[in-house]
Amino acid sequence: MNKKEHNDLGSTTGEQGALTSKTVFITGGSRGIGKAIALRLAKAGANIVIAAKSVEENPKLGGTIYSAAKEIEALGVKALAIQLDVRYEDGIEKAVQQTVAAFGGIDILINNASAIGLTPTEHTEAKRFDLMHSINVRGTFLMCKACIPYLKKSAHAHILMLSPPLDMNPKWFAPHLAYTISKYNMSMIVLGLAEELKGQVAANALWPKTTIATAAVQNLLGGDYLIQRSRKPGIVADAAYAIVSKPASECTGNFFIDEEVLTKEGITDFSQYAVNPAQALQNDLFVR
Repeated sequence: MNKKEHNDLGSTTGEQGALTSKTVFITGGSRGIGKAIALRLAKAGANIVIAAKSVEENPKLGGTIYSAAKEIEALGVKALAIQLDVRYEDGIEKAVQQTVAAFGGIDILINNASAIGLTPTEHTEAKRFDLMHSINVRGTFLMCKACIPYLKKSAHAHILMLSPPLDMNPKWFAPHLAYTISKYNMSMIVLGLAEELKGQVAANALWPKTTIATAAVQNLLGGDYLIQRSRKPGIVADAAYAIVSKPASECTGNFFIDEEVLTKEGITDFSQYAVNPAQALQNDLFVR
């Protein structure tokens, strides 16, 4: 992608070796945004841990931890496929230990795994509420907790959360209260860790300006109509790369929007990311 030499995110970015041989642990990395980030960071030389539930192909979802790992290894780096459900602490601990045994440590944690349910309060079942909070909040917190001891040993330690900027405007809560508070909890983890780990581990959040073409959009949210008005996951992946390439001491406590990140990197033409450039784009949730 086109780049400026310097930008407001911090130091120079680009394929300059910032991620060479770094170990990146990505939750929910078997498809969609998670896999796109995995491939982008692999192209920059990082070794990737794909931690997700999918070990068998589902035609409606596509991809498994093994197929994603194969694509990553084709780029000339190492990949480790781990079946993981972040709702279970023992599984998280085991996955982290497998990663350390394989690569010697962890440099970057991408908390991408998430559950969604865009229902008003009276139509939100307890099991859906529990699922969203078990994955989005509890799972994210426990992933951070398990990785922090190893991140502290890294000279390039980043936590990146796929969560929105915090905005207490009631309009973001009213349509889907349970989902909003689960995603905002992820963002509050960023807020807390950025201060708690200042000078040791960077903690930032990233969110798309427009809807991203994923299986969730296709199957749950809007089908092909919304897919045609979405961007490809690559825009989030390129933004994630720009963020985690920065020195941790210079880039922490931020709530980034993908388009704004890339604009500061010198990207002016976003049509390359559109699923259908002829269609008007749909803003994502939590974006004005």
